[in-house]
Amino acid sequence: MSSMFGLEQLSGTPQAVALVGLVLLEAVVLYVGYGELERALGPALLRAITER
Repeated sequence: MSSMFGLEQLSGTPQAVALVGLVLLEAVVLYVGYGELERALGPALLRAITER
């Protein structure tokens, strides 16, 4: 993944900082995405599971 963003051009500390930044950005995107997915589908799934 780092080659997609040209991180191999960096060295040492700048490369580490850029990689940590990408990982944090990915975590935020996943957190928001899964939160929206849960908000959209959660109630229907919970009803389907709990209703007998």
